[in-house]
Amino acid sequence: MLPTGTLAFALLVLCAVVAVVWLLVEPWWRRRQRTRVAARPFPRAWRTILRRRVPLFQSLPADLQLQLKQSIQIFIAEKPFIGCAGQSITDEVRVTIAAQACLLLLNRPHHNFPNLRQILVYPTRFVVPRLHTDSAGVAHQGSNVLSGESWSQGQVVLSWQDVLEGAAIPDDGHNVVLHEFAHQLDQEDGAANGAPQLRSLQDGGRWAGVMQREFDRLQQDALLGAPTLLNPYGATNPAEFFAVATEVFFEQPRLLAQEHAQLYEELARFYRTDPVHWS
Repeated sequence: MLPTGTLAFALLVLCAVVAVVWLLVEPWWRRRQRTRVAARPFPRAWRTILRRRVPLFQSLPADLQLQLKQSIQIFIAEKPFIGCAGQSITDEVRVTIAAQACLLLLNRPHHNFPNLRQILVYPTRFVVPRLHTDSAGVAHQGSNVLSGESWSQGQVVLSWQDVLEGAAIPDDGHNVVLHEFAHQLDQEDGAANGAPQLRSLQDGGRWAGVMQREFDRLQQDALLGAPTLLNPYGATNPAEFFAVATEVFFEQPRLLAQEHAQLYEELARFYRTDPVHWS
């Protein structure tokens, strides 16, 4: 029989070896599982949901429609949905949300919001407590009524009513799912700051310059009360600016390209797609 100390050390080494092997094998295993899921026939009932609930799907070229359907299958297989305040979770809920979220993943193989652990769905807008500190340093407890929220801990919270309304009008530049899942992309490297993970330092430098100029422009327009294509809420901070710009990029691409050409180019480069050329 091995001494207790030797046995404990051997178990520790074994655990370390298993952990290292899993770190090496896990990416391969996950890709294999996703390939299997994506190869399954897309359910007929899900196609009906897409046609009825996500009209933006019909504007996609055929190759992107196929890619989006595969992404939806993987998303639903991996991400749990939780109903809150009596909201039931059905295929209609899953497919409608997943279809819009996965628009952000087009042409991004093997990406599936790696930090996202669950999607919480309320029937309507929900109340979130907020702690506010005034200029005198006194804390005040308040609350906000929200249609959606993205948490850096790996949750997205959505109002089902707002999900449906955002999807039903695909060209108004307002979509809560696109907005909150843009925050998830932004949060992949930490707190949301309007600077998601880019492919190179050169991309990062160009992104920072364009985004700062456009953010400053929106802040100035909001201050003056001037009409803007981008929701003035985007002037709150750079994270909200990125999320608001994402909504307009997918829903009003031609207007964005006309009025904010450099911003459109940056988003097209980041999202690896060009909605201007969709039907």
